[in-house]
Amino acid sequence: MLETSARLLRLLSLLQAHRQWTGAELAERLGVSSRTVRRDVDRLRELGYPVHAARGTAGYRLDAGASLPPLLFDDDEAVAAAIALRTAANGTVAGIEEAALRALSKLGQVLPSRLRHRVDSLHRAVLRVGPSVPEVEPDTLTVIADACRRGERLRFDHTGPRSAATVRSVEPHRLVHFDRHWYLVAWDLDRDDWRVFRVDRLTPRPPTGPRFTPRPPPDGDVAAYLSRRLSQRAWPYRATVALHASAKEAAGRVWPGTGAIEAVDERRCLLRVGADSVWTLQWMITSVDLDFTLVDGPPELVDALRAHAERCLRALPRRP
Repeated sequence: MLETSARLLRLLSLLQAHRQWTGAELAERLGVSSRTVRRDVDRLRELGYPVHAARGTAGYRLDAGASLPPLLFDDDEAVAAAIALRTAANGTVAGIEEAALRALSKLGQVLPSRLRHRVDSLHRAVLRVGPSVPEVEPDTLTVIADACRRGERLRFDHTGPRSAATVRSVEPHRLVHFDRHWYLVAWDLDRDDWRVFRVDRLTPRPPTGPRFTPRPPPDGDVAAYLSRRLSQRAWPYRATVALHASAKEAAGRVWPGTGAIEAVDERRCLLRVGADSVWTLQWMITSVDLDFTLVDGPPELVDALRAHAERCLRALPRRP
């Protein structure tokens, strides 16, 4: 006969694997009496598992509850869950990346080495076709996500786009997946200010440090803060245009991270953008699909906008 704890796990596995069992079937599978089955079902209920007992001989089934209790997976289910979570964490479904990372971190802590090897093999064998972007190791993401979830300080080696490697110590606040890149928004303990770090440019130094009390998010909104920082960093080409629309209307047309919007009045707002080329700058401005007036920008942008307008006119069929 199985010990009580092992028997409870076995009972839970049976209830998850089949829609409904009679008491006699469960007793036979577990090698116990029907009375013991009833006591074990009561224990599962005390642990939060919504086991429904139908009247008569209909038996037991596991129903949906108010909260999600721990689940048991077989080997194939665990591998499938890990692969699905990695796929979601790569940003294929908007808005669930961070939750997928947290779940992947929890699953990775209990995944046996034999299953971890299968997951890694499948991950390496899959070829993704799309724009070439710097890859981020899943282990790096899970370490950062776990530090954010636990509220623990994080140390890492960081290499900037034009600077040597430095060791940073931060209070991690949030991981953000934006425009095919992962960013860490954190309070930099050495700079005593909020900072944004590209995750592909950092290497964590485990273990994580002491716990900290989370600070209010920068600007009251992490997404808005990241968008402003990305649009105002030292781009080689920058411009300001006046959009002929309210800031509220423009916000619905400007991609997050494209630029920073500043309200002027109910009919106008300013859009400040930066890019690594004049062509990209011209595309960012015209893609907003609003009338605009160029307020400030390099002479090359004026030529690029004029050439773009003439190209569009030449593309139209001539009217009789």
